[in-house]
Amino acid sequence: MIIEDVQAKAQWLYGNNSIAYQLRAWLSDATLCMVLYRSMSFCQRYQLLKPVAFFLHKLNAILCGCVIGVNARFGKRFIVLHSVGVVINSAVVGGDDIVLESGVVIGAEKGKSPTLGNNIFVGSGAKIVGGLTVGSNSIVGANAVVVKSVSDNEVVGGVPAKFIKGVTI
Repeated sequence: MIIEDVQAKAQWLYGNNSIAYQLRAWLSDATLCMVLYRSMSFCQRYQLLKPVAFFLHKLNAILCGCVIGVNARFGKRFIVLHSVGVVINSAVVGGDDIVLESGVVIGAEKGKSPTLGNNIFVGSGAKIVGGLTVGSNSIVGANAVVVKSVSDNEVVGGVPAKFIKGVTI
């Protein structure tokens, strides 16, 4: 999954996922965060490797400024564009093609965590909190605070986040 994540990041950043652009993506901001997250998730699945998962979790926080819970699950092509300030609760579940900017917080409220669909972009500084769902093909604007579910194909923004427009993706 790591290679597929980096290929998707090259496509996102440069509009091309050729080998040259993949190399650039490997060297770009937050790719280490993505690699540490995927490695941590792998280790967390096996009892003997759980101490390694914990170490990778802490390493991600120290080196990348990013805290992704050890049980957080994201599908294919998970992209973090800038890792500093990203905080994701351990119970968060996300689908394929999730793109996060810097400062994004996806957290629990009263023990309930968000679920994200497929093909979602979350802008810088956005907060998604509580037992809600962000529907597929949606965009969460920069600095939005999402406290209610977002339907498929919507753009939301503001504090608290409100529907801005529908999107066709």
